[in-house]
Amino acid sequence: MANFFADNEDIQFLFDHFNLATLADGTEEGYRFAKEFDFAPADAAEAKDNYRRILNVVGEIAGDVVAPTAEETDKVGNVLNPDGSVTYAPGIKESLKRLSQADMMGFTLPYRFGGLNCPNLVYTIANEMISRGDASLMNIFGLQGIAETINAFASEEIKQAYLPRMSSGEWTGAMVLTEPDAGSDLQAVKTSGHDTASEAPAAVWQDAEGNWFVRGVKRFITNGCGEVLLVLARSEPEISDGRGLSLFLVERGPWVKVRRLENKLGIHGSPTCELFFNDAPAKLIGERQRGLITYVMSLMNGARIGIAAQSLGIGEAAWRVARDYASSRKQFGTAIENFPAMRELLVEMNLDLHAARTVNYWASFHVDQEFSALKLLEAGVADKEREKALKTASRKYKRMNTLFTPIAKYYASEMCMRVSMDAIATLGGSGYMKDYPVERHLRDSRITTIYEGTSQLQVIAAVRGVVSGTAESYLEDLAAGNWPEWAVPLVEQLNAGRALLSEAIAFTKAQGGTEYMDLHGRKLVDIAIALLVGFWFCKQGLAKAAKQVVARRWLITRMPEIRKLHSMIMSGDRSAIADFETLAAPVPAGE
Repeated sequence: MANFFADNEDIQFLFDHFNLATLADGTEEGYRFAKEFDFAPADAAEAKDNYRRILNVVGEIAGDVVAPTAEETDKVGNVLNPDGSVTYAPGIKESLKRLSQADMMGFTLPYRFGGLNCPNLVYTIANEMISRGDASLMNIFGLQGIAETINAFASEEIKQAYLPRMSSGEWTGAMVLTEPDAGSDLQAVKTSGHDTASEAPAAVWQDAEGNWFVRGVKRFITNGCGEVLLVLARSEPEISDGRGLSLFLVERGPWVKVRRLENKLGIHGSPTCELFFNDAPAKLIGERQRGLITYVMSLMNGARIGIAAQSLGIGEAAWRVARDYASSRKQFGTAIENFPAMRELLVEMNLDLHAARTVNYWASFHVDQEFSALKLLEAGVADKEREKALKTASRKYKRMNTLFTPIAKYYASEMCMRVSMDAIATLGGSGYMKDYPVERHLRDSRITTIYEGTSQLQVIAAVRGVVSGTAESYLEDLAAGNWPEWAVPLVEQLNAGRALLSEAIAFTKAQGGTEYMDLHGRKLVDIAIALLVGFWFCKQGLAKAAKQVVARRWLITRMPEIRKLHSMIMSGDRSAIADFETLAAPVPAGE
């Protein structure tokens, strides 16, 4: 039997490397739930054992059920029925059934709604394993953030009505945000009162009794055929920016029709829908005007961590095919893995994958630390000093998460494209054929750099955290302490890189405004990531000798990159802006 948790040495190592006891203390709120629920852990040791058991179950389902059906799912996709409903591919349907039977569809929901009450780090590991089996399934399994948003912001009445059925797997959900003129720019979501045009953007309106209704169109909605739809719509027509948007829950029914399924490059098992709302009854989530600013931003941050995990799964799947092929394929009397160029390619693929996993797991860990502090504060703390410490911690981790969340999504999604491309290169002509799954992995990988915010938007978000000093402060903390002899020369290199980053940041700030920062933002972020991963690999090397080798290789390849990027930033070059018409060439004339 295949088990995607048990067979992954790096996941096993990181599961033990992270301080899950700290996360359990906050998630379990002092283990108070053990008094009410027999299956809730009574201490940190029980909690970690629970997490391991849960991940073993997901690993088995991913290996035995999900992965074997992925090829068929990619071929058959989903079916749009005449009545506007959608039938999942058989493999997707069976996988969701098995995950539901195993109680895995309420991963982070509280016990009182039938959930597992797991930290986000554990959920991230689960999403990676599901994505390794079939990236398209993760787009449904990974949308449990819909339930999290309801739990965080909806009324108790709405929670009781929807969360138990989502936790059981009876219902799935969807984020209904995008419109034809409002993709990444969600502030552009429109409304025109009670518009009767079937092509109009989705609008909300109220009747005389104050009931809300939605009418209009939303596009590119992942799992838009789900039963629980969280719809972003303009509740205040007089306010044109994000402050006029609210979040609504619409239950699937005759008032919601899937008008079409998008014909996509990849993730064929994930239905991407165009929806028409025909005066659909809607329930307001939380408060008016906070739909985008508070609720959707929270939802999207979680989704970005989820896409990073999806990227890890794709990268892991592609690397494994390449690694196996290179060891068995013989040319000129030897396995192709024995050619130096091929060895370097395989090494870089695996190093890239391990780096992305480290970044995403740390991002998830810090998200959990912020949530844990907030949960403990909400539960009430008698000790004033303890309360003060928790407030300080929550603010600290919130700042860090504004940096680590976009970094995780940016680096992991770009990684899985690189690794998938290199997997095809490893297989040569065979990789280009549909006889092997790497061409599917490449097609699936492309969307990860686009949805939930493109790589460019992630960089724009992350560079603020780099330039503000958040990254420098965190790197300083990582560098502190007494390092063993093997690590000293590595840390010295990393500290030299820190100095280069500080110099580049100071130069960028001196240019004034944000134009130069945004122009060279990717370079700044890439330097920060290289340094963060370098320190994290060194920390891992304290627990595992093999990670010392990984850390050395990382610095051999990345320190020259850091120096190159530093030089480019310090050049003051603005030619991409100043000479745009010449360098990009004019817009081609129409035929």
